Amino acid sequence: MERPDLLLTDIGQIATLAGHSGCPKTGEEMMELGVIEDGAIAIRDGRVIAVGPSRDVLSEVEDPDGTPTLSFPGMLAIPGFVDSHTHLVFAGSREHDFAMKLEGKTYMEILKAGGGILNTLRATRAASRRGLCTNAFSTTERMLACGTTTAEAKSGYGLDTENEMKILQAIADLRNMVPMTIPATFLGAHAVPPEYTGRPDDYVDLLVNEMIPRVGESGLAEFCDVFCEDGVFDIDQSRAVLRAGRAAGMELKIHADEIVSLGGAELAAEMGAVSADHLLMASDDGLEAMRRAGTVATLLPATAFSLDTEYADARKMIDMGLPVALATDFNPNCCNESMFFTLALACYKMKMHPREALSAATINGAHALARGHEVGSIEPGKRADIVILECPNPEYISYRFGVNLVHTVVLNGTVVHTRLGP
Repeated sequence: MERPDLLLTDIGQIATLAGHSGCPKTGEEMMELGVIEDGAIAIRDGRVIAVGPSRDVLSEVEDPDGTPTLSFPGMLAIPGFVDSHTHLVFAGSREHDFAMKLEGKTYMEILKAGGGILNTLRATRAASRRGLCTNAFSTTERMLACGTTTAEAKSGYGLDTENEMKILQAIADLRNMVPMTIPATFLGAHAVPPEYTGRPDDYVDLLVNEMIPRVGESGLAEFCDVFCEDGVFDIDQSRAVLRAGRAAGMELKIHADEIVSLGGAELAAEMGAVSADHLLMASDDGLEAMRRAGTVATLLPATAFSLDTEYADARKMIDMGLPVALATDFNPNCCNESMFFTLALACYKMKMHPREALSAATINGAHALARGHEVGSIEPGKRADIVILECPNPEYISYRFGVNLVHTVVLNGTVVHTRLGP
């Protein structure tokens, strides 16, 4: 075997999540983490070349004594977290909306009062491309320190061609500033902008005939998303947006059945979406259609926490064989950058087992971004995106909530973050 660039050795446990690069984990598979005791990982050119018990790996690789080596006794190695749903790039904040929420106002009431997405729209339209990138860079650094090595980023706070393109360009700039993998999603169909109040069909025409073709030609977005919700975009409007996105060469995602059961899950299955996200109110028929279509159910428990609503029925989805992913939904209304908090909520509020939650936050999150072949597990050939945690086993991750357990982050084979001290 070739000589590695870096060896990680004497690791108390490695949760490899191996064996599911071709399709996401479902059902009982979500409990299977591929745990290796006293393990080692060999890395070369940013890729894993060997993983297994330390004795075996060190006997296989060339010149282990001459290779830079880091030792992590008593710790846990996991794949880097894959945060498959974020609204990473925006300007401003919504602490005033937060106060209204505490007074009992609903999400839609705040939106109608000019808050919510429209509040952020005004600040984002006024911001420069550079300013948006700078703000997002700070957030990305915090995510990375919490073990996230892949994070999707949506547009959706410009809501016109110029400003949506500005957001997508800022996401492209961000990729050149940080080594994290950041797939981009076009979400021009996030809300109806003020200038189209009472004319949602006219705005959909703008999306379908101008904005989406422009985004497709630019190559700045890999996915096209739509907020399919009562009072935002209905099923027919959402279908038109998704069809245009697919025609422009983008894969599809959908914000589905978050507030009411509108049929978004059924639409996701019909359109062959990679993922349908939220799903708090999804019907059983819609979930079954998603299962047959192979659409990943991306659940966002921190959103339910921030809205003080019921949580998605993760237990039902897993038991019926639907692939489930977890993501932060970082946005101005849910300022959650931590996958640790997300996993804890999934266990405490959605009754997921800690091992299921870890599967959902790594390999299944990778499949929700069509990247299961590249990230989400620790196995030969994949990117060496690895997080070392100061904890003894996978169950401890969710048990010890409210704490960042990260000791070291290896991204694409390079140590990019480590805790000070031994």
